[in-house]
Amino acid sequence: MDKNEKLRKDTFETSVYGSIEMLSKAPVDKIPDGPTSPQIAYQMVKDETFPQTQPRLNLATFVTTYMDEYATKLMNDAIDVNYIDETEYPRIAKMSAKCINIIADLWNSPEQNKWKTGDVAIGSSEACMLGGIAAWLRWRDKRKSESKPYDKPNFVISTGYQVVWEKFSQLWQIEMRTVPITMDKITLDPQDAVNMCDENTICIVAIEGVTWTGLNDDVEALDKALDEYNSKTGNEISIHVDAASGGFILPFVNPELKWDFRLKWVYSINTSGHKFGLVYPGLGWVVWKDKKYLPETMSFSVNYLGADVTQVGLNFSRPAGQILGQYYQFIRLGFEGYKEVQQNSMTIAKYAHDQIGRMKPFKAFSEDVVNPLFIWSMDPEYAKTAKWTLYDLQYKLQESGWMIPAYSMPKDIEEMVVMRIVSKQGMSMDMVDMLLADIQSAVEEMEKLEYPTPTKIAEQRSEKISGKVYTHTGTRNEKGQKTQVKS
Repeated sequence: MDKNEKLRKDTFETSVYGSIEMLSKAPVDKIPDGPTSPQIAYQMVKDETFPQTQPRLNLATFVTTYMDEYATKLMNDAIDVNYIDETEYPRIAKMSAKCINIIADLWNSPEQNKWKTGDVAIGSSEACMLGGIAAWLRWRDKRKSESKPYDKPNFVISTGYQVVWEKFSQLWQIEMRTVPITMDKITLDPQDAVNMCDENTICIVAIEGVTWTGLNDDVEALDKALDEYNSKTGNEISIHVDAASGGFILPFVNPELKWDFRLKWVYSINTSGHKFGLVYPGLGWVVWKDKKYLPETMSFSVNYLGADVTQVGLNFSRPAGQILGQYYQFIRLGFEGYKEVQQNSMTIAKYAHDQIGRMKPFKAFSEDVVNPLFIWSMDPEYAKTAKWTLYDLQYKLQESGWMIPAYSMPKDIEEMVVMRIVSKQGMSMDMVDMLLADIQSAVEEMEKLEYPTPTKIAEQRSEKISGKVYTHTGTRNEKGQKTQVKS
């Protein structure tokens, strides 16, 4: 800026974009020397986020990107409230307990206590950790009581796991035994999972709403296979269900499906309140079948907040607004309201799944949609002559504001590249039609390419090295599990 500009002084009447601060760069390495007016500081931060994809066009994310104005106001009203200060905010602690009761009821909890056993978490990742730790401590205590070694714990899960389970394995030094997802077995195979168990297995983790595919593990079949194994061996291996997505879908769209506490060996379930629980980010829940399945050693008490406060979570301080948001949604929507929202999300997902599957370049991964998300790949025949890949389609859609991720599948089928759409509250049929039009337009533009894109060249090189090209066909049963697949 020139000499005259440096001498300028902003006044109360100076407009935001007429201010001297708008000629200065935002801080990068050090805090500014002096204060800035709140209006200008707000606009500077707002402007820095302006070029981003709008949250409701981000169909990569599972988290909630829309809540009504009353929910938003309610959460904003509690932005300064720390949930952990239960002595200062006892009503919010009671509200959290009410939410746990409601969720436990949705999952058919048999617990007779007035207040069901569970905990609020920052997200489903913390909730997963708590479920896993409880299984580990139960196993360890049992081994100790039997004077047996307890230094080599393991758990079993499919390769379709979310990264939190890898963190759980590394941070607590518990071996993670993975059942491969293949083109023949694209969800957790119950018998393969049981075959990996031994006396050191703390639990098997089943997933309802696999992040990679949107499919569900067959928990009922797993429970049956595990019951036979436990009866034969005398072990007491339990099931933890990671229902980060499915926990708020299945009770409303497929209530007859047995995946929850109706099953003998399901001891704990986690879900994400900030996904299909319809609350803004920062909320997870974990529920145990009964208080006896939550080891007492997981509870910690402090008295420096004015009274004794006991908590289970890994994190201490946590926002209260999300709890208010969850309780509001329960009251506002009720069972029927949740059912309508989730069924709308399913209808929109199925429509998009059908339309994309009809497009010449693409092949749907599954014939059915069992959660409001689905994936698709390039049709193998089309891909042979195409000069572009799904990664290129992702970049083209970003130009229109959409975030639709392209990614490679887990180990054993990692050569397959897919795209995923997550349909959730805030998505309408009109928006899907706009997205489909943008996809068609992007395809038509890329079909005019004279030379292969860099990602296509890289893909061709990779295929020559690996020699693997995946195709898939098959049908699903009423539970959404694959019944016949060929590769």
